[in-house]
Amino acid sequence: MSENGAPSSGSGVEEPGDEAGLPATLHVAGLALRRTESPPSLACWSGCFPRPAGTDPAGVSLVIEPAAPPEESTLRLAHDVVSRFDAFVEQALEYCRIRLREPHFALTVEELSWLDLPELPLAVPGATVWADRTWAVHFAESRFRLADPYGILVTFDGTQPVDVQGLDDEQ
Repeated sequence: MSENGAPSSGSGVEEPGDEAGLPATLHVAGLALRRTESPPSLACWSGCFPRPAGTDPAGVSLVIEPAAPPEESTLRLAHDVVSRFDAFVEQALEYCRIRLREPHFALTVEELSWLDLPELPLAVPGATVWADRTWAVHFAESRFRLADPYGILVTFDGTQPVDVQGLDDEQ
C-alpha cells in the first residue's frame, strides 16, 4: 500500500489461494477480502465492514470473470469504493428516492409515500466491484415489491449512480 492507503503495484495481495495465482486474501483500504467459493469461471473475494451492534451489516465483493488475479485498476476502484462506502450508500439511497418515483417502477401509493420518509426501507447494503471496472450498491432487504426476492441494485459509473433495478429470479 502507498502512504495514502491506495494499492500500489503488486500490493494488497497476500498469500496464494487454492487456484494457481489467485490470492486467498486481498487487503483493500484496510479491509481484508477473502477468496470465497465460486464457480471455476469466477474469482470472488468478499469482506464485511466492522459495524456497531444494532446496525445493518455491510460488505464488499470483488468479482473477476474469467477467474484471474485482479488488475491494479480494479484494485484502485475497489479501494475507492471501500474508502467511501458510506457516502456511496447515501448517494444510492438518494438516487433511489428520486428514480423510484418514475412511473415504470409501478410503485403503489403506499410505496411512493415511503420515498418521503427520513429513512428509506432499504437495508443490508453491500458493494460489488467487477473486473470491467463497473460496480454497484446492492440493498439485500427492502419492503418495496420490486425488491422481491433479491433486493435492489444501484449501478454506478465512476462516482455517479446511473441505474436502479429490482432483482428477481431472472437476474
